[in-house]
Amino acid sequence: RVFHAGEGNRILLPVLGPNSLLLLDDDAHMRQRKLLLPAFHGERMQQYGELMAQIAAEEIDRWPAGQPYRLRPRMQAITLEIILRAVFGLRQGDRLEQLRLELRRLLDLLTQPRMILFPALMGPDRLSKFRPFQRLLDPVDRLIYEEIAERHTAQDLDQRDDILSLMMGAEYEDGSQMSDRELRDELLTLLVAGHETTATALSWAVERLVRHPDKLTRLTEETQAGQSEYLDAVVIETLRLRPVISLVARRLTEPVQIGHWHLPAGVIVTPSIYLMHRRPDIYPDPEEFQPERFLQSKPGTYTWIPFGGGVRRCLGGAFAQFEMKVVLGELVKRWQLSPAQPEPEPVFRRAITETPRRDAEVVLR
Repeated sequence: RVFHAGEGNRILLPVLGPNSLLLLDDDAHMRQRKLLLPAFHGERMQQYGELMAQIAAEEIDRWPAGQPYRLRPRMQAITLEIILRAVFGLRQGDRLEQLRLELRRLLDLLTQPRMILFPALMGPDRLSKFRPFQRLLDPVDRLIYEEIAERHTAQDLDQRDDILSLMMGAEYEDGSQMSDRELRDELLTLLVAGHETTATALSWAVERLVRHPDKLTRLTEETQAGQSEYLDAVVIETLRLRPVISLVARRLTEPVQIGHWHLPAGVIVTPSIYLMHRRPDIYPDPEEFQPERFLQSKPGTYTWIPFGGGVRRCLGGAFAQFEMKVVLGELVKRWQLSPAQPEPEPVFRRAITETPRRDAEVVLR
């Protein structure tokens, strides 16, 4: 009620649209969240495990051996394919090919560092009405609306388990359903928020592991033995040490006192995920990559916040963690990994995400 995230996220308006869960607050946010939540329920998410593993295996098996190879673009290919298949429920066909191509083009454009200048200079409201910018979205919008229209005529909608079909079959408390525009905005939110971020997190996991060969060896041996505890810990520690987004924005609707600071209504505050994850009183040796710290204890609800928290916690957080585990598991089963260069990769700011500077460059054997 006091810390409004939707207003703090308005920079995303030109791309995601006004109905995106990330841009809503208060009752509108809770109404939309309740409708979307069942699609990301833990048991339902597990159904996607086989699909994720198949997509990851097919991609990873094509990677070349014995030469420097940048993994982040390939991780993007994996996470995009998983979203297209799990969220849209698309199988092989012309629309899948077109959507894959147009989304890759759009996402590559949106994640260029200079693209952040447009909403900063023009403001999100003006940019959302700026026709030259909106034309960039037109090919993706056309394909999304075509898929929604076709799905409206499907006779087996209630038997499908993809997220789009679940969203179309869900009802608000008054019995109404999401409009096509609401569906479009939420689908694009899932695509943009759930694709680039997970690919970047996977890239950081590999970048950290290849510089800690003892931990990579342990992960490989335990994963090949069918154990998952250390894999869980690697994912959690990666998201602690290298959160994909280092801070979030909240606009105050009322005056607030934080410590000795008296902040007026209207101020934007930025809770820092990065700083929370580096508090030495919570995480001893906070700069060190130590998955072992999470073998005996689970991450704290208010001290491990790569997906935010409370009613604003990322709806797809559990989906992303599960996806990371599946993809990493398939990777270490198939390849031995070593760094292409000895120096750790510095953080590179790419629009709103923070990626490995050299895209997690490794050598596969």
